[in-house]
Amino acid sequence: MTLAASRRALLLGAPATLLAAPAVAQAQQVRLTLPFVAQGATAFAFVARETGAFRRRGLEVEVALGTGSPVAAQAVSQGQFDMGIVGASVLVQQVARGLNLVALGTTMYDTTFAIAVPANSPIRTAADLVGKRVGANPRGADFAFWPAWARLAGLDVSRVNVTQLDPAVVERTLAQGQVDAVTCVASSSLPTFQALNFPVRFIMWREAGLQFYHNTIVTRPEVLAQRAGMVEAVCDGLFEALGLTLRDPEAALAAFIRQRPEIGISEGSRGSARMGQALLAVTSLVPEAMQHGLGHSDMAVVERMIGTVMEFSVPDGRRPVASELYTNRFAGKVKLSEAEWAEVRTRNAAVREALA
Repeated sequence: MTLAASRRALLLGAPATLLAAPAVAQAQQVRLTLPFVAQGATAFAFVARETGAFRRRGLEVEVALGTGSPVAAQAVSQGQFDMGIVGASVLVQQVARGLNLVALGTTMYDTTFAIAVPANSPIRTAADLVGKRVGANPRGADFAFWPAWARLAGLDVSRVNVTQLDPAVVERTLAQGQVDAVTCVASSSLPTFQALNFPVRFIMWREAGLQFYHNTIVTRPEVLAQRAGMVEAVCDGLFEALGLTLRDPEAALAAFIRQRPEIGISEGSRGSARMGQALLAVTSLVPEAMQHGLGHSDMAVVERMIGTVMEFSVPDGRRPVASELYTNRFAGKVKLSEAEWAEVRTRNAAVREALA
């Protein structure tokens, strides 16, 4: 099968594992960093390695683990990596502070900032938090935008008793009843609450109008200018693997485990990876991805993100220009059919309900 035929097959939805690999004289070496450790929501980078999505495009991609989006963004900007995956709010913050980065496509469409409460809690709305004890990690990405959410939700934060918590004990503190609610990133906290066997509900901040994209593929502008073919090939490989993850999460999980055997050691680690995949899938059920293809970013959302970050996180920074910060040049090639999106929705109904 020729490369052109392989790409046509991919666009028609052929599984990545069925596409034949053309001969490659010498693979381009690329270094890509993740925002954190290997987990379900970013497993598609390893899936792309395992299924040959990179190899077929003449790439040898080293996928490095990260220690947080700020560190990953700085490492890409400083040239330690060619490309990376970082959180969108962190991207805006870091560019406003002077880093030189450009976003190439969104891989997770919701940061899932939220208030978590016990499932049987009488707290249903922001107004119900008045006089309550709310735990928060003051260094968490969510807490920086707590005032923004409160304003949008009509909550006077001076009437809430905020308790600062170590990030390692946020979920446990709620489960033990030491606080009435916690601010959190639901996609990160939900697996922990499940491990604690503690049923929770989330008041999602997006419902009040505070919307942030989550994981985003980035590079430096000069890399994009000088190695556009490489950048496109990496993005194509990542989106191919992301499409496989959405269509066939079990096949993607098996590929992930072959790359990272430690994920398959216990049912708990496999369960966490499946939860990450499910969260990735649920946050992909948005018009950007469903109508325009995987990776597409809505510039109106980007503009709102920039405005919120500048007001509440980097008021003295240099405001990024949305059209310079984000490009859809490499997004939208991989599309799921209506039937495939319906299957994604049905398969992940429980997680969708938890994040409703």
